[in-house]
Amino acid sequence: MIKYLLPEEGKFYKANLHCHTKCSDGELTPKEIKDLYKSAGYSILAITDHEVLIPHHKELSDSEFLVLNGFELGFDQTWHDSFLNAKCCDLCLIAIDSENITQPFFHRTKYHNPEQNSLIKFDENEPDYNREYSPDCINFAIKLCREKGFFVTHNHPHWSLEKYEQYSKYKGMHAMEIVNYSSLIDGYNEHNGDIYDEQLFMGKKIFVLGTDDNHNRRTPGTRMYDSFGAWTMIKSESLDYNTVTDALLKGNFYASEGPEIKEMYIENNILHVECSEADKIFCTTAHRRCMSRYNEETGLVTHGEFEIKPDDIYFRIAVTDKEGKEAYSNAYFTEDVL
Repeated sequence: MIKYLLPEEGKFYKANLHCHTKCSDGELTPKEIKDLYKSAGYSILAITDHEVLIPHHKELSDSEFLVLNGFELGFDQTWHDSFLNAKCCDLCLIAIDSENITQPFFHRTKYHNPEQNSLIKFDENEPDYNREYSPDCINFAIKLCREKGFFVTHNHPHWSLEKYEQYSKYKGMHAMEIVNYSSLIDGYNEHNGDIYDEQLFMGKKIFVLGTDDNHNRRTPGTRMYDSFGAWTMIKSESLDYNTVTDALLKGNFYASEGPEIKEMYIENNILHVECSEADKIFCTTAHRRCMSRYNEETGLVTHGEFEIKPDDIYFRIAVTDKEGKEAYSNAYFTEDVL
């Protein structure tokens, strides 16, 4: 019996799920950002401006391009000497339903420009939610936002200066950023496979995204331009809003900086991986039983087979091309797939 880890049916759509515009601290308008990403071959964009859920789906989506409604929610440690030393926790929230444009965990006067309140729909019957940089407050926000119908992602832990002591206490996230391109090009170690494994070791069944976190302040075409460096490939039956967010909830996607993961399935406890031409394929498990595949004859590998055992607990795939760019699968727990 074959079990497909990425659905057999459907199409891969290229997505950037962390993006900023002039509605917060980005340099381009939502329309300019949509046009920029569509011209670069993307099909999906989540506009996640800081602290404000301003819906763009109906205004900017078309038959070939889908805009998801979202925003970024920040929790900042109180700082006295310098912001450079302060930890923070940033979460991206994406509305699962296209009609859900009510911003959760809102404060009418703090954390954003109150002049934008006329652009935001919020529940008048709910209190103003104050924030503090603490696991209790952050976990309450995650729980509330999930209950209100949002897909929750933990952003750029290295840029945020967060260590195991902080992020190990967070609960209920759907996903985390395994690579954040904007932080990466600024010099932060924002390849977060180690942090992902730490979460998995704790039994947290979460997914991984590749994102740009773009603000577009720098010269296009230069190595410091923060668009088009990391993305998420979502396999969906169509480009319909709710169908795509359902694929997110099910984990039908992978993150990439370049390589493609074309197919992943298990047959008789053997994991089969099909990918674009790569230098190597790694399979990581919860134990000291990791596996790698190379092609000594051609130097390029497009297929790997790995025996998966029940006591591996979980496994995940990383595909690396000749330039060192990687693609990352979500983790799969053996109790769910064997």
